[in-house]
Amino acid sequence: MPKAKLHAATVGGTADAIESQFYEALQTGDIEKLMRCWADEDDIVCVHPGGPRLIGSASIRAAFEAMFANGTIAARPEHVCKVESLTSAMHNVIERIALLTTDGTQEAVVVATNVYQRTAQGWRMVAHHASPGTAPTHAEAHEAPQVLH
Repeated sequence: MPKAKLHAATVGGTADAIESQFYEALQTGDIEKLMRCWADEDDIVCVHPGGPRLIGSASIRAAFEAMFANGTIAARPEHVCKVESLTSAMHNVIERIALLTTDGTQEAVVVATNVYQRTAQGWRMVAHHASPGTAPTHAEAHEAPQVLH
């Protein structure tokens, strides 16, 4: 199977599948799998908590490679709020992060927004913006999602 067809076939057909693959890649430290989640565009954007805005696949790849050099990132998305259309999707998640390093495990809560677009290759991430956060309160965790029509 040619590489382009394999790439399209192995990367999910939905924004949810790409999001799942993204978090799996973080947990396993698989830079190739992680970068397959991203759109092949010059203006893709990534912001890590307290970090600068990274634009383009080369700078995003370098940042994740540096992170993986220090260990994998056990990030679990929770409390997903979605806004989706035929060609784009925005997922806001609470990430439970356990950073596994040689010094042990550090835990944090991060609020992240992941933006996806439907491309010729299928759904791909175009933005990941993460900020330090707090765990949702009991009331927030059990609110019914609002659906806009």
